[in-house]
Amino acid sequence: MHDAWFSGKIWLELLHGGYTRNGNGELALSMFLDMTKRSVELDDLVAGAVLHACASLAILVHGRMIHGCIIRHGLDKYLYVGNSLVNMYAKCGDIEGSRLSFHGIREKDLVSWNSMLFAFGLHGKANEAIGLYREMVASGVKPDEVTFTGLLMTCSHLGLINEGFEFFQSMSLEFGFSHGMDHVACMLDMLGRGGYVAEARSLAKKYSKSSKGRSNSWEVVLGACYAHGDLETGRRVGEYLKKLEPEKEIGYVLLSNLYCASGQWKNAETVRKAMVDQGVKKVVGSSWIEIRNEMTSFVSGNNAYPFMPEISKILHFLQLEIRHA
Repeated sequence: MHDAWFSGKIWLELLHGGYTRNGNGELALSMFLDMTKRSVELDDLVAGAVLHACASLAILVHGRMIHGCIIRHGLDKYLYVGNSLVNMYAKCGDIEGSRLSFHGIREKDLVSWNSMLFAFGLHGKANEAIGLYREMVASGVKPDEVTFTGLLMTCSHLGLINEGFEFFQSMSLEFGFSHGMDHVACMLDMLGRGGYVAEARSLAKKYSKSSKGRSNSWEVVLGACYAHGDLETGRRVGEYLKKLEPEKEIGYVLLSNLYCASGQWKNAETVRKAMVDQGVKKVVGSSWIEIRNEMTSFVSGNNAYPFMPEISKILHFLQLEIRHA
């Protein structure tokens, strides 16, 4: 009994080392499969850790397989596991799986409600998210700062500006919470998406207190300037960002893109040169796709993938089809 418990604890530490501390979900999943082959006893902590790893990779088939293992071991009764299932299904694109897992939790805590609220927001279901919030409050569960982040994120993604302002005011006036960086960022994103660049700029000035908060806020405002072609405001914000955090690439990239979109190629080149002179490197983009239970990663600018010529040819034909559609 002691050996089984000890083995489980060691595996849990390895899982946390592979995923939580290093952000390597693939390694965590591989370790979990190795655990099952070695008949290591599964507990709620291990199950929760591997579900979070699965959510980070958005691999639904593996998530369902792990859910099956959880049911077989009788671990679905644990609150931590139930909350992890809600999150995993949402991140893997199965909102019904999230909903069923949520309703399967017998005694829900605030994390349960927040997880389901984020799930609805992630899938663009604003009415369901707002309805769930009202149901939560009516049932006597007090929201926290995370709850309002989820609500504001939902309002931002779906352009619900009036509702967003109501929640933004409610969190301070009704519940006494301070507006954190995440809440301000959601509001700025919401205003920026709606084209209210001046209002976003005013909000950023008012609520961005810390250096990091100012940087994050003005990055969102600069992104809004780029999206809506506000060159003059974007230029001022971009120059401010370069002075505020000269080592970060996003201010340079967004300002350069804004100049390019406005046809000011010489200014764009000047910004790119300043980026090189400061030794700032652009973070390489990457993506991945799952086909037949096998995960394949693609990195921007890397043409060493063995099937790249065939992929490029297919993408070329797809582009032609789209242009003539």
